[in-house]
Amino acid sequence: MSELITAGLVDLDLSAGTKEAAARSLAERMRALGRVTDLEGFLADVAAREAQMPTGLDGGIGIPHCRSAHVTEPTLAFGRASAGIDFGAPDGPADLVFLIAAPVGADSDHLTILSALARQLMDAEFTGALRAAESAEAVAALLRGDTPPAREEAGAADSARPATAAAAGSTHSAAAAVPERQPLRIVAVTSCPTGIAHTYMAAEALRQAALDAGVEIAVETQGSAGFTRLDPAVVAAADGVILAHDVEVRERARFAGKPTVDVGVKAGVNRPGELIAELRKLVTAGGVPAERPAAPMDAGAGAGEGFGTRLRTWLMTGVSYMVPFVAAGGLLIALAFAVGGYQVNKAPSVADHFLWTESASWAALFFQTGGAAFAFLVPVLAGYIAYGMADRPGLVPGFVGGSIALTVNAGFLGGLIAGLLAGATVLGVRRVAVPPVLRGIMPVVVIPLLSSAVVGFLMFLVVGKPVAALQKALTDWLGGLSGTNAVVLGAVLGLMMCFDLGGPLNKCAYTFAVGGLAAPNAGSLKVMAAVMAAGMVPPLAMALATAVRGGLFTRAERENGKAAWVLGASFITEGAIPFAAADPLRVIPSAMAGGAVTGALSMAFGCTLRAPHGGAFVVPLIGQPLLYLVAVAAGTVVGAALVVLLKGLRRPEHEQEPERDAAAAVV
Repeated sequence: MSELITAGLVDLDLSAGTKEAAARSLAERMRALGRVTDLEGFLADVAAREAQMPTGLDGGIGIPHCRSAHVTEPTLAFGRASAGIDFGAPDGPADLVFLIAAPVGADSDHLTILSALARQLMDAEFTGALRAAESAEAVAALLRGDTPPAREEAGAADSARPATAAAAGSTHSAAAAVPERQPLRIVAVTSCPTGIAHTYMAAEALRQAALDAGVEIAVETQGSAGFTRLDPAVVAAADGVILAHDVEVRERARFAGKPTVDVGVKAGVNRPGELIAELRKLVTAGGVPAERPAAPMDAGAGAGEGFGTRLRTWLMTGVSYMVPFVAAGGLLIALAFAVGGYQVNKAPSVADHFLWTESASWAALFFQTGGAAFAFLVPVLAGYIAYGMADRPGLVPGFVGGSIALTVNAGFLGGLIAGLLAGATVLGVRRVAVPPVLRGIMPVVVIPLLSSAVVGFLMFLVVGKPVAALQKALTDWLGGLSGTNAVVLGAVLGLMMCFDLGGPLNKCAYTFAVGGLAAPNAGSLKVMAAVMAAGMVPPLAMALATAVRGGLFTRAERENGKAAWVLGASFITEGAIPFAAADPLRVIPSAMAGGAVTGALSMAFGCTLRAPHGGAFVVPLIGQPLLYLVAVAAGTVVGAALVVLLKGLRRPEHEQEPERDAAAAVV
């Protein structure tokens, strides 16, 4: 195994003006040494990681990093930029830039070294030595640990050992001088999407802040090098919990009932002292705060976000859990229609009548199973919106509220409102101070009981009927759509499907279409067809563009283009994300233009669709199937032509990639 960093991976005069240019400059050094096999593919992975959360840190540090299949071994490159580069840190540009490249399945020894580096970056003496070093060899030696920093770093084993102000000095007096009041005892968990840098930097920042504040802390780092669970006795004895994370905390139930400060991992890096002070207030007050959502779709949410951002995150959490039910149930229903015709919905229950040799019986089985899956859509949507707001205690009132929404015919709108009401109710109950003896039963008994009762009252007697009336009005409006109104709606839905390629706007348009299938009519079936057609366009357009003008794209993009044919045909809009991450200003407008054309044409042609998923594989179930394919093809051509035009007007630096790829293969 090669050394993690050598002098050839150090640039003491990094002149890049942007974070993208800085990453490219350092990545080229990695490629020259054979550490990176595909420069553009690796940079696309770096950009995708950067899109999740900026990697700039206070103190003039930028630390872009990612896991990538294009990396042969864990590697660190370093650049010192005198002019500073904006990596999104609150305090301004970074002059110290670390590019960390980890292969998929990197060995834990090298990742432990990288995590130790992340902790060292919290040491002002260490970063000062990097700024003062006069040669690349000196910097590489310092980063490898050949030249140890002035202050000895705690090892990885310290992650689960309590650190106190007294621990900084000798320990012989610990038993002799017992303070009148025991210090605050904290357990903490840190994690970030990649698990390489921020995880360990947040842990070190919290340890140092705890030493300064005179409190005990034990930190569990859930990073790429694995994690050692906190001692259950330490957790049981803790007064409170700090969760600094951007991915779901593993085994979170261990901390149930304890006062908790729940924030993004960068808050743990940038303001650990404030987090400890906030937790101290909660412990003193005896309450459990409203926690930040822990659902997988919430990765990247941080402290200080506006209500609109948090609301979008909560709604997308619900939608993300609902989509598998939509796909399974919808495709089963579509298969039932294909086998048994549209009269299959009148078949008797297969529990009472099923003949193994009759296709009609199998069609009825598929239809009724799909219908059972569809019956979960609104409860799952509501339950996981509440989960996104309030974690597991929100599930019970959320599911109850969603079920009531179906009972009173409030539909998807009722489910959205029920989920928000359930989450808000749980958060309200949590703010009530309770005796410590009751904290253990709060999430299991008290919170579900009270919140379900409140949500039931509100949904049955207050908001249910008005929302049901609104839902009926919306359904009737969709049924009456025709002419210009339908075309405009199709274009708008096409733009939404292609703007963020699987993000919130895409999911909003998709959920709107799926909601119409709960009470299908001519208008709602047209909307579903337009939404799916538009969602197929971005990957198909990029695939076509790479086929007709491959020289405008990198080798990695050309390879992605081959897969994009299948992804687009399968209605997986996310297949265009690698292209958008590398060149968003050209790719996204092109995809939106193609999607708008397709959505408008689909509505104009009167195409209908009863299946919420499937892409080209459910074309036989589409009303006006040939015209539907024409609409998809037209949008694909428009999107591909526009992206080729935009890329041709101003070619990026990497466009002469065929020659450069060949040269890279020789290096």
